[in-house]
Amino acid sequence: MKIKHLFLVVVLLSASCSAATAPTPTAVPTATITTTATTAPTETAVAPTETATTTSTATEIPTVTPTTTITPTPYPTAQATVGFIFDNWQLLTVPSDVLSSLSSPMMAFVNQNDKDNVSNGGTPQPATGLETLYYAAPNNPGGRIAVTQLAASTNNQIYISANGHSVAYFKDGRDSTTGQTGGLYMLSLDQRISGRILPITSLVQRGFFSDPVWTRDGSRLAMAVATGYDIDIFTIGSDGANLKNLTNNGSYDIWPSWSPDGSKILFVSDRDTCPSWIPSDANACDPAKTPPPVDGGVVGSIYVLDVDSGETHKLTDEKVSEPPRWLNNTTITFATGDPNLDTPPQRHLWIEDITTAKAQEVKLADGSDGAIRLSEAWSADGSAVVYQSVTNSASEVIAARRDGTLIGRTSELNFPRFGMSASWIPDGSRIALGGVSGQCPYGARVLDSSFNFVTRGNPPPGMCNPSYSPDGAWLAFIGVNPRVDGRVDVLVANPNGTGVANLTGVLKGIINMIGWVGGS
Repeated sequence: MKIKHLFLVVVLLSASCSAATAPTPTAVPTATITTTATTAPTETAVAPTETATTTSTATEIPTVTPTTTITPTPYPTAQATVGFIFDNWQLLTVPSDVLSSLSSPMMAFVNQNDKDNVSNGGTPQPATGLETLYYAAPNNPGGRIAVTQLAASTNNQIYISANGHSVAYFKDGRDSTTGQTGGLYMLSLDQRISGRILPITSLVQRGFFSDPVWTRDGSRLAMAVATGYDIDIFTIGSDGANLKNLTNNGSYDIWPSWSPDGSKILFVSDRDTCPSWIPSDANACDPAKTPPPVDGGVVGSIYVLDVDSGETHKLTDEKVSEPPRWLNNTTITFATGDPNLDTPPQRHLWIEDITTAKAQEVKLADGSDGAIRLSEAWSADGSAVVYQSVTNSASEVIAARRDGTLIGRTSELNFPRFGMSASWIPDGSRIALGGVSGQCPYGARVLDSSFNFVTRGNPPPGMCNPSYSPDGAWLAFIGVNPRVDGRVDVLVANPNGTGVANLTGVLKGIINMIGWVGGS
């Protein structure tokens, strides 16, 4: 096998700024002291007191002056640019049946600190420091395939291509089991090789967390990486070759995502507010007048980049503070507003055809839903959406057409804010509703396309993070069983949420569901 080594030297952009030097104080204190000695009136006690204060101030000026000189230093300051590399590479032993099995949907999950050799699962045991990434066929609960073993500190920072052939993961470098150093790694099951491509210490870049994302076929990875003064979007091949900086213009460009056909990249940028944060650029922003974006606030507008031509187009005048996403090759969805920061609290839903670049706000035509719309999930064709509507006095789950026509609503499921997750079956005939983050108060809840309940299961297990398979044949979810020490498992069921099977029941470690891979 021929292994390609990628060497990239990324030039560290640096700039220095000259602050205006404060006038030298030598002549001023001398004049002041002389005048005080000559003219201070004896008949008033106030003047001598003021003179002493003035004299003291003149003495302290040289000490204060350096602090004043530092103040105008440009922000953000230049950071050391991390160069892409290809090291820590390893040849992989790939299970012979994993690639053929991926012709049908499989569930990916991680088992952390498994105690395979412990007969009594209730006996406390030291952590193994490892986690295993598994792929499991939903129709064969015992036939899971161990894809690779990682440091346990990786947790769920694992990013898999839709076809399951390529995996990226982040290692924080605190583990000594494998001997590998920290950074962003990727592995290719097709080429049977893994390696580190970026020696970063965190996926948070200039305060923003941005997931690395694969094309559906796993051939290229896109990520947002901080450079000297800004953030750029880079792409790299699954073999570590063909590195490209797609947005090298001095702005903050974050949250990349590939169109389903891999021809375009959607991202968010502040370039219409600030063309460049590089001080040497002619159009650079003055940070004192235009503060750079920060995590938790409005970032900028949504742009789309054609990968082949390099042409970039602005899609929205609306500013966003969270990632947009693709529904299909021509349709995107996004949200504006922030219920935690806005006064009054609000969050609005939008859908847009990128060929017309006209965004449409999605809300009930009669205005009976609240101004806070959360946890939205769109049907595959973009014709309908389900979301949590929150007002000061109530919370309900609403399903609506994109034109604002009500499909149905229910207040039976009282999820906390940001505490609901939903999934549409690909043909739009079923909607599954559940909790998140281990807060799963209800059993399987499945509704039909008219928003009538099909299944009202009772916990345990409680249903969290429901997700239909790409072919619509299976419904997977995280099942929480508080009767067994808060046991968390990955469960699969038929599309109605019944006939449940456990994919992880015999494992004794901590389970994290990643999602569906493989299939169409």
